[in-house]
Amino acid sequence: MATSRGTTGKTSDHLFGDPEDLLIDRAERARRQWQTEMPEVAERLTPMVLLGRLNEAAQVMSRDYLAPAYAEIGLKTGEFDVLATLVRSGPPYKLSPTELYRSTMMSSGGMTARVDKLEKAGYVDRCPNPEDRRALSVCLTEKGLKLIKEMIPAYVEVQHTAIDGLSGKEQAQLAELLEKLIRSAAEKKTP
Repeated sequence: MATSRGTTGKTSDHLFGDPEDLLIDRAERARRQWQTEMPEVAERLTPMVLLGRLNEAAQVMSRDYLAPAYAEIGLKTGEFDVLATLVRSGPPYKLSPTELYRSTMMSSGGMTARVDKLEKAGYVDRCPNPEDRRALSVCLTEKGLKLIKEMIPAYVEVQHTAIDGLSGKEQAQLAELLEKLIRSAAEKKTP
């Protein structure tokens, strides 16, 4: 069997490295590798681990839980986001493209493509904006409203399943800490 160097720096007789390394997450593995390769930064790697775990958690939640829930009703993540944003905006379930863009955090070009696809499927219409006759609003159709309202209870269950490894208290703490982190990072970037 070939010998390889694990993330702890020790030599292993296992083909894929030290079996202990298989039990750690990617962020911890990266931290250990940087500690070995560049010991001078070893004490400053906590942000790297945190951001790595946030990124991996987002990928896992999206890939393994949310995207399959959208696919079950024939939508992609961005398409669901547009429809859900229109529904949660309340009656009359219409928003300007700019309001949709700001609420969904996607590019304006991406928004146009998604609205086009949703309009073709009969989930939204482009309708006149009563305040500006030159502008159009994106209006949810009955078909779009029915789809989202029927899907939301199962979607909420999927979200519960995705995070049920944390207690209710831990979920609330994490949500609060992430809100604080997002706000702090955004404030540093605001001129």
